[in-house]
Amino acid sequence: MRSTLARSWQPAPVPDIGVTGGRIGDVVTADVSVRVAWPADAAGIAAVQVRRWQEQYDASATAFLDGAGVGVDDLAAAWAASLARPPEARFRALVALARVEVTGFALTGPCSDADADPATDGELSEFTVDPGHRRAGHGSRLLQACADTLTADGFTRATCWIATTDDVLRAFLTDSGWAADGASRELADATGAGVKQVRLHTALA
Repeated sequence: MRSTLARSWQPAPVPDIGVTGGRIGDVVTADVSVRVAWPADAAGIAAVQVRRWQEQYDASATAFLDGAGVGVDDLAAAWAASLARPPEARFRALVALARVEVTGFALTGPCSDADADPATDGELSEFTVDPGHRRAGHGSRLLQACADTLTADGFTRATCWIATTDDVLRAFLTDSGWAADGASRELADATGAGVKQVRLHTALA
């Protein structure tokens, strides 16, 4: 999917989706949960983003970031600024958590495609689960929270652009009821190389 260094997203009033409660000091938390992202989550989001890039692009992602003089701390600062200053109400950021560790993140908002109706068409513009935390339910919980958020914002349809080579994400989304709608494009990826993408969509209940 598209990778974002610094985009602005508005926290939405989405409740935590968690199971198996635990206690850390005087703070009760769920062992696994999904909630809106806060600026304090920026470092965790950046770390997950870089690990996903490294998985997708091998050493080329690290070389690209090093060559650009961009480190995890720089990404974290960009995320913190973006989360603190959202552009408008329907841009949202969600994080999946294992206790207090960020295990995934997602971004939702109005679809900006030329053939979309921004009043009814929403977009899942980023959906990333930490490679080391897959098959633990984080992706399913995060995707459900995204659907709930988009629905609460009045969207009736959601779209998502994914790389044609990202078989893992495509299988996950299609197994969850998404399907290709025939649209395609080519963009630059995290390393600056061209990447072909296809668009998936789903109806929101």
